[in-house]
Amino acid sequence: MEKHYAVIGDPIQHSLSPDMHNAGYQALGVDAFYQRFQVKADRLGEAVQGLHALGFSGWNVTLPHKEAILALLDTLTPQAERAGAVNTVKIHEGQMIGHNTDGDGFVRSVQEELNGFQGKKAVLLGAGGAGKGIALALAEQGMKLHILNRTPEKANELARIIQREGGMATAGEFAPGDWLKDVDLLVQTTSIGLHKEPFPFSLEGISKQALVVDIIFNPMETLFLIEAKQLGCRTQNGLRMLLYQGALAWEFWFGGQAPIEEMRQALKHGLAERV
Repeated sequence: MEKHYAVIGDPIQHSLSPDMHNAGYQALGVDAFYQRFQVKADRLGEAVQGLHALGFSGWNVTLPHKEAILALLDTLTPQAERAGAVNTVKIHEGQMIGHNTDGDGFVRSVQEELNGFQGKKAVLLGAGGAGKGIALALAEQGMKLHILNRTPEKANELARIIQREGGMATAGEFAPGDWLKDVDLLVQTTSIGLHKEPFPFSLEGISKQALVVDIIFNPMETLFLIEAKQLGCRTQNGLRMLLYQGALAWEFWFGGQAPIEEMRQALKHGLAERV
């Protein structure tokens, strides 16, 4: 019997998740189909109940629903509970279980480029759904975190959560500062740049040793990444994170190893078609 999966968000037309997951199903002969649905914020509750009622086996969650969906689910995994955000839902014995693969997926996506985490400094721009998961995962790896958010209270709250768990974290103003000089990893987790708009501040003075990541993957190179590259930094868009968080979602749904290479190739092909 064919199983059904989806991704919900707003906007959603740019999502490459269907390309990735359907290629994975085909590669392993899994009888399943994955699609995307645009869901406005004020219709999230109806959408979640509708997916459940229609017999979907699970779904992914993207902007702007990762935090709002928490109250609509039956239970959360420890990863989702700690992050205060959900990007993956599984139906198990009629229960909707919320999970978060963003953090671990991000860690996998940068570990080769970063060559170790312990004691290095990461600066996170944004403290929303994706930012929370990434911050907690990096803190677990032993990184020192500095969190900047347009709403300072959210940055302070996230820093306190990390500190309570024994991690190293501070919060600051959403602006350039001394942190630029000694950052090892700079992660842009907000939606700024999704519509090719410029970032609110310059990275002038950033350490050339920094790996700069924007979790946006379409456009492939945001103006934020273009500036970082011009300033001599290594850069990475969000495609690798999308791949690895998707693979972890697959493993949460099905168990076993996800077909990483087939999923990677589908992402590259899907993105090339859209560009």
